[in-house]
Amino acid sequence: MTSEAELRLDYLREVGELLWPSPAEFSMDGPRSGQVTAEFILVPGARQPRILVPGHARRAAATAVRGYGENSSGVAALRTRVLAGLLRSGLGPLVLRDRVHVTVPEGGPAEPDGIDRYLRSVLGDVLVGLYVRPARRANRKPVLQVLTPAGEMVGFVKVGVDPLTRRLVRAERDALTALGAAPLRTVRPPEVLHHGEWRGLEVLVSSALPVWEPRRPMSEERLGTVLREIATAAGEHRAPLAGSAYWADLNKRLAGLDDGPETTALRAAADAIGAHAGGEELRFGAWHGDFSPWNLANLADGVPVWDWERFATGVPLGFDAFHYHLQSRVAGLPAEGIHERARGMAAGCAERAGELLAPFGTAAEPARRTALLYFLELSVRYLADRQADAGALLGAPGGWLIPVIDAEVARLASTSLKG
Repeated sequence: MTSEAELRLDYLREVGELLWPSPAEFSMDGPRSGQVTAEFILVPGARQPRILVPGHARRAAATAVRGYGENSSGVAALRTRVLAGLLRSGLGPLVLRDRVHVTVPEGGPAEPDGIDRYLRSVLGDVLVGLYVRPARRANRKPVLQVLTPAGEMVGFVKVGVDPLTRRLVRAERDALTALGAAPLRTVRPPEVLHHGEWRGLEVLVSSALPVWEPRRPMSEERLGTVLREIATAAGEHRAPLAGSAYWADLNKRLAGLDDGPETTALRAAADAIGAHAGGEELRFGAWHGDFSPWNLANLADGVPVWDWERFATGVPLGFDAFHYHLQSRVAGLPAEGIHERARGMAAGCAERAGELLAPFGTAAEPARRTALLYFLELSVRYLADRQADAGALLGAPGGWLIPVIDAEVARLASTSLKG
């Protein structure tokens, strides 16, 4: 079986060749013959690759490592601080020995047409760090840090490389633009610094959020404030489910899925929901779309929130609350028995629906209906994005979400008959 490190390194090679195309060569096993135009340090090393940092700018390298590890805790956080300190002191290159080089043939351009050159053309004198990401996600895309030589974090870059990720990058640009005009008091999204196209790729640069500031534990009250603020960022309205724009859009996306057992089950569930709860009035608002502990930081004066590429408006109020609860529990589950464990967690999410939507004042039964719609929404996303084909451990909703959807639909039908 291929190890996680090997998967990351394979994806790094793929991304490197994309971001530094021919005639440049992206080499992980020593510089090729020719002129070296860029050198990176692979941190902490090839056995546990996580980030490439500039090889000859110690302050920028230290900031890049610190920025990468800000979500860490315990031993991982201590390790991040030690690595950043080594790099800042200039000792990092002596301890961290694995290098990645970008070279051009003799007589070639002194500065090849790489992503770093493009970013300098729009942002000025900047350096880049590159995340070495896991490969098992359909929406994976290159993510870079942009830093000044003096070590100031300028922002983060997402690069859309295929139809799905290009669409997501454009969606995040639109979301951040809209949020810039929203009446947010606690939530702090990044700003768009640049959006453009480079060699057929979609490039978005967003501002750096102050995630290095001291963090506080997230209280239930603070979490509720953040959830409500995002949900009402574009306004709120009420409508019967069957007559809502959301329901029409969801069914359109369901109709566009490839036929198969999972799609058939989801279409049947949607038909049953429409029959038994289509006339029920729901509240609609916005959701972040991937609201989770690793996409935010609770600070004293606000809550920076990032990764807005799934932001959408006009969805049943409370989707983010379910996503936060469920994803924080299923993330990191071991592969063995993962579907059974995740299925139990999704069922528990439905049972606690009233509690989870308490910040919105939603009664227990409408909250449970909203949880059912969330499971349906997430299942459609996974199938549309072909997450299972990309190797995502929970990418096949038939293994965990659809059984819970079926149980909730049966409960809904029983409740409807009793009513």
